[in-house]
Amino acid sequence: MKIEFKDLVIGNLKIGLPIIQGGMGVRVSSSSLASAVSNEGALGVIAAVGLGEECGDEKRDYKMRSRAELTNIIRETRRLTKNPFGVNIMCVLTNYDELVEAAQAESVDVIISGAGLPLRLPSLIKNNQTKLVPIVSSARAALIICSTWARRYKRLPDAIIVEGPLAGGHLGYSLAELADEEHFSLDNILADVLKVTRAFENDKSRIPVIAAGGIFDGKDIARVMRLGASGVQMATRFVCTHECDVSLKYKEAYIAAKKEDIIVIQSPVGLPGRVINNEFVEKISKGERIDFGCEYQCLYTCDAKKVNYCIAKALLNAYRGDLDKGFAMCGSNAYRINKIISVKELICELVIEAEACLNAPLL
Repeated sequence: MKIEFKDLVIGNLKIGLPIIQGGMGVRVSSSSLASAVSNEGALGVIAAVGLGEECGDEKRDYKMRSRAELTNIIRETRRLTKNPFGVNIMCVLTNYDELVEAAQAESVDVIISGAGLPLRLPSLIKNNQTKLVPIVSSARAALIICSTWARRYKRLPDAIIVEGPLAGGHLGYSLAELADEEHFSLDNILADVLKVTRAFENDKSRIPVIAAGGIFDGKDIARVMRLGASGVQMATRFVCTHECDVSLKYKEAYIAAKKEDIIVIQSPVGLPGRVINNEFVEKISKGERIDFGCEYQCLYTCDAKKVNYCIAKALLNAYRGDLDKGFAMCGSNAYRINKIISVKELICELVIEAEACLNAPLL
């Protein structure tokens, strides 16, 4: 069966290309990147985490600053693109409810939610237009979400993103699972999640499954789409684009990285995180307490009495280009990036290669 590389359909929302740009905090994916991706026909995504730290109004409560800044970024994104875009809101955020309310108040097309199970998300939504897309790392998580939403809210996810262990940033796997590449591969987990979603689907309700984690080029896109994915989510590839909101030094860290520089650390969030190694990472890995002070109380899962650094500060410093006081998060394939290009060039490259692979005969 020929697979066409176009139209990611999420409910009554049609995205021109089956590519979602993954949400990257802190401010790595903001209005510039998200709008550029959407303008090319894919789905650009704003990351809602870490916005209150940089909004410049220290007199206001952190949660109010974050909500106000997310609203500003959504409005700026809409000014820059007429196409659909989404917002990624992590479940572990202490102001999760407020950020969801802000996103739907601005009629955002899609809310993507991971770093935990977004079991309450439908209860926070007051309209039928915003599409709800949870991120899962296992078939069990997909089953719990689908069952809970169907029972409590009489609805199903509009799509599901299944994120494999090669993803960047925080990972929904234990260190032992990350080391077990045979059983915990994206392809295997994707197949299991598809079994779950198909059991819940009917003639009126379809749940597209989007593959993520280690998707680097058109060959990867074609592979997972042949396995049944309706599209892909990619984040790492979009960092080294001219439009990415992050500092040039952050992008240069990607370009300079070697394969052995990409490591997994234990994050204060309580999850493993994949990052580019540097002196700051080496210090925190040894337990050194660095510039600590919990100013934001932004994460439910972060115990300020036990951790040795503030990840919000570290990621904000990295966004600004101060990598002596922070680190760049990345996917496992970041070392393969060797230049900065435009979003248009990147998407064109991905489309041409994916279409060629999908049209090629299977050997």
